[in-house]
Amino acid sequence: MRHQVKKRFGQHFLVDQGVITQIVNSIACQNSDHVIEIGPGMGAMTQLLLDRLDHLSIVEIDRDLIDYWEKQGLSKLTIYGRDVLKFDFSEWFKTTAGPGQHFIVGNLPYNISSPILFHLVQYANQVTGQIFMLQKEVIDRMLSQAGDSEFGRLSVMLQARYDMSLVLDVPPECFDPPPKVDSAVVRMVPKKDFSLSSEEYLALEKIVTQAFSQRRKVLRNNLSSFKNLLGMTEQELGQRAQEITVERYIEWAKAWAISHKNADQ
Repeated sequence: MRHQVKKRFGQHFLVDQGVITQIVNSIACQNSDHVIEIGPGMGAMTQLLLDRLDHLSIVEIDRDLIDYWEKQGLSKLTIYGRDVLKFDFSEWFKTTAGPGQHFIVGNLPYNISSPILFHLVQYANQVTGQIFMLQKEVIDRMLSQAGDSEFGRLSVMLQARYDMSLVLDVPPECFDPPPKVDSAVVRMVPKKDFSLSSEEYLALEKIVTQAFSQRRKVLRNNLSSFKNLLGMTEQELGQRAQEITVERYIEWAKAWAISHKNADQ
């Protein structure tokens, strides 16, 4: 089957076998582990994963590709024909309960990669690890540190929840059709010492969104209504959002949550 690429789904299929093997090797899964692949396409990674696993699940929105995989009649494959942004991964966790680790992998559509990453945060406590192909620029933002020009909302929110590392860079010629940007692969492992409650993580989201709403302005402007609540210092009020560490944002989130809890009592 020759699949007609659909631009609206951001489809760029990985075709370099060496890169494919490196990505699958980086997952480090055992045959009894549970893996779900987002956007399998024509199966560049899928086939290799099927060779290594007792069972594999995929999430695909493209009706033509869903039909393609259904026609394969693979007993080792479970197909979820869904929009990944609306997919409740709890459904998958329930069907794969029991022994074995859980991994989420995929060559994510670059046009909705950030929304997918944020969607997956709510399931992090059930996942062993995530391995994703993304636009390199996005991974640079994910991994950047306070003080870097790329440091932003994505950096803070994901670093608060995951330990992340670059696996490898992938040039455009490894895809069909080649994207106009460089790509890379990132490993995301949920933090074992993560201690934020759902209320605190929601507070973190509110604070970080407000802090980065106007990147060029100092926090005295962006967080003016929160400064007493968060216990901000004069030095911090004179800094920009990208100069504050993830750890400090987490401290502010905890202070926010405590304050609102006390106000409700």
